[in-house]
Amino acid sequence: MPRLYLFAEGQTEQTFADALLKPHLANFGVYLHRPVLIAHARKKGRVHRGGGRKYEPLKNDIVRFLKQEKSGDVYFTTMIDLYRLHAGFPGKDEADKLRHFPQRRVRELEESWAEDIGDKRFIPFIQLHEYEAYLFVDVTRLGLFYLNADARIGRLSEISAAFKTPELIDDGDDTAPSKRIIGEFPEYEGGKTTVGPQVAEAVGLPEIRKKCPHFAEWLTQLEGLGGDSNVASPESRRAG
Repeated sequence: MPRLYLFAEGQTEQTFADALLKPHLANFGVYLHRPVLIAHARKKGRVHRGGGRKYEPLKNDIVRFLKQEKSGDVYFTTMIDLYRLHAGFPGKDEADKLRHFPQRRVRELEESWAEDIGDKRFIPFIQLHEYEAYLFVDVTRLGLFYLNADARIGRLSEISAAFKTPELIDDGDDTAPSKRIIGEFPEYEGGKTTVGPQVAEAVGLPEIRKKCPHFAEWLTQLEGLGGDSNVASPESRRAG
């Protein structure tokens, strides 16, 4: 059975992957290890995880895992946000010229990242624009966790309806998906690691996949690991 390591930006993605992706991928014969929080520093031989987004510690951590796991049926992927991507990220300056073409922008970044890591077992995934886009697939599910929410949910629903896909809700400091949710539900900011994954679970993986095409491409690629040893590269995904 192919094995998969996933490097998560934070606890929200970590819980989402463990609760939703792990059982889903098991149905395709892919074993997902407990998701790993991304590294933000290494001091005195110890890796510190979570709370940072600098590229070099993240890269070094992934490369270290790649060297430790040499088997051809062990793969590595990520869940990090395009929102506030670190300045040192490979290809960022060129990709930022494509801000008005977000799908192209994120794919260019993934291709640059794959090239920088240099191992075909690495499957980069950058969330467009951040995790909370998945909650905008069905914001009514926030009502399961917050009382007297109809008016606030209605305003978020209007935002969602204005975009072809929730993945296109932009990455402005005040208009990113998480900021829009916090604008209506300030309590989400302190509870996102608990509420975020539960709302996504209530929305359901099939609906997220249906309405978030960049996420859907990645999920299809991960499913394919169970039956096809020829993993599609980011370049082939773009060509498709």
